[in-house]
Amino acid sequence: MISLTDIHKSFGSNAVLRGVNLQVPKGQSMVIIGGSGTGKSVLLKCVLGLIEPDQGTIEVDGANVQTVSRDAFLAQFGMLFQGAALFDSLPVWQNVAFRLLRGSLKRPKDEARDIAIEKLRRVGMGPEVADRFPAELSGGMQKRVGLARAIATDPKIIFFDEPTTGLDPIMAGVINDLIREIVVEIGATTMTITHDMTSVDTIADQVAMLHKGKVRWCGPKSDLRDSGDPYVTQFVSGSPDGPIETLR
Repeated sequence: MISLTDIHKSFGSNAVLRGVNLQVPKGQSMVIIGGSGTGKSVLLKCVLGLIEPDQGTIEVDGANVQTVSRDAFLAQFGMLFQGAALFDSLPVWQNVAFRLLRGSLKRPKDEARDIAIEKLRRVGMGPEVADRFPAELSGGMQKRVGLARAIATDPKIIFFDEPTTGLDPIMAGVINDLIREIVVEIGATTMTITHDMTSVDTIADQVAMLHKGKVRWCGPKSDLRDSGDPYVTQFVSGSPDGPIETLR
């Protein structure tokens, strides 16, 4: 579903991506791990066409990202942003139905609201939440609203950017389980950025480790802890000792 071939991207003298090659099979959940500043977010933005790589080719469902019609292309995607990224001035249901109220996916307002309430129900929230504003919700509830928005259009592809950041362990577990259930239910292809190994264990089918702008290792989740790669082993174990440089 997603194919990245020899992707390079620099910002001035800072070479962030240095030849990324990655294949994400249709209907699979790919989780990308790696330290801060290794290029994970830049990689997602390149797939979405928000950043143009300096070199290389990205194809989504067989179409070159750089040549497709933007509106139709982006309509395939849903995204759960880090920190939920809700619109403070809009009630919850309008946040969830944001893409259903405008553009090529526009639906009548009543229909959009009904869809929003159904998606809220899917993430464990009742209709009484629909007319509240984000500021009235806890962090975990905001994250659920963000997840409902990500699936509102039944997208073929969903990106999750640090889905459990800022949540307590129990709520993080709830969000991880919801993501896994929903991904399996709708059959979406997903890419997730995370530092949370619990998220990896719950969400992933495949795992790729990004280090210094390249895919250091990629394989099925079941092989992650027996990868034989010292970089992967250090990251997964959280050890300060190993080939990954740390500040002391």
